[in-house]
Amino acid sequence: MSIQLFIVCAYVFLLFAISLYAKKRADKGATEYLFAGRKLGPVLVAVNITGLAVGAASTVGVAENAYSVGLAAGWYNAAWAAGALIMGLVAAGKYRALKATTIPDLFERYYDTKGRVISAVGLLIIMLVITSLQYLAGGAILSALLPDIFSFKGGMLTSAVVFIGITLIGGLWSSGLSNIVSVVLIYLGVLYSTYAAVDQVGGMTALISQLPADKDWFNPFAGFPMAIVIGWFVVMITQAITAQGPVQIACGARDAASARKGFIWGAALIFPIGFLCALLGIIAKVSFPGIKATMALPSVVMGLDPVVSGITLAAMWAADISTACTILLGAGTLFSQDIYKRFVKPGISGKDFLLVNRITILVCGIITLWFAFNAVG
Repeated sequence: MSIQLFIVCAYVFLLFAISLYAKKRADKGATEYLFAGRKLGPVLVAVNITGLAVGAASTVGVAENAYSVGLAAGWYNAAWAAGALIMGLVAAGKYRALKATTIPDLFERYYDTKGRVISAVGLLIIMLVITSLQYLAGGAILSALLPDIFSFKGGMLTSAVVFIGITLIGGLWSSGLSNIVSVVLIYLGVLYSTYAAVDQVGGMTALISQLPADKDWFNPFAGFPMAIVIGWFVVMITQAITAQGPVQIACGARDAASARKGFIWGAALIFPIGFLCALLGIIAKVSFPGIKATMALPSVVMGLDPVVSGITLAAMWAADISTACTILLGAGTLFSQDIYKRFVKPGISGKDFLLVNRITILVCGIITLWFAFNAVG
């Protein structure tokens, strides 16, 4: 067994061990399963929003853009950090104080039942599609970095088993506790790889001297039209306040203060990752000229020491897992809370409702995997 595969397997084993531990809490009822019993402290809120934000797009995708435009690609994560910061300052505490469960729940409180149905269906469709993209990203990461072991579809299937399994077993408790490991692993992998990759090319001075002279690679305000960067900030700030994932994390906080602090701390954790991954994309431009930009980060990682590359491979997959689990849980919550419990069986018992939530997560996971296998682009 290669070192890289061993590290990935060890990481998966640890995630499932954490999930089985979390199951004891999640089994106490639907509130424990969907909202961690509303007991998340600031640290768990922070790692949850960081895990949601830092996915494949925030690592592999940022490096892909940086391969072509330079350090400015890191603004993608900066936009996410801005969204988490605004959520913390403006809305997270209020969501927790309202004891809300979903955005559609609030729509019905302040508008009408039709508003709840329309928003629930719309958000559910969006989240199912986004979840399916996480399977595609997981398949791409595993097949690119361990091609002798995983095909693209094999990587997708493996990712789906892990994503669905973790979420199914422990709900938000499982996601929250797992994200402590995932965020630590992401930081270890990215920081260690960045240091090792810079050292491998001879240091920053040597890196700068070998880059094409056609653009200012390290200017964070060059490379992209400002309209794109502004668009990222607009999208990320608005979705951080209204999407089910961030709202569910805020509603799972211990109190309003924990929700606010957690999102503000999360913003600080999200911000640096984008620019570090952008630096890895720039290094790929020097070390692997002519490759497909999508392979920028995988190419740099697999060119490093096996232990370093194994940790970073697990970190990139961890980023995908942490995002997928929270989004999948959010999709299940929208159906079970806003459709099934509200309209199909309002008087359902707590035990039965917990079972319905788990079945919903499983069905959503299967549907999104089917989406992923049939994606055309």
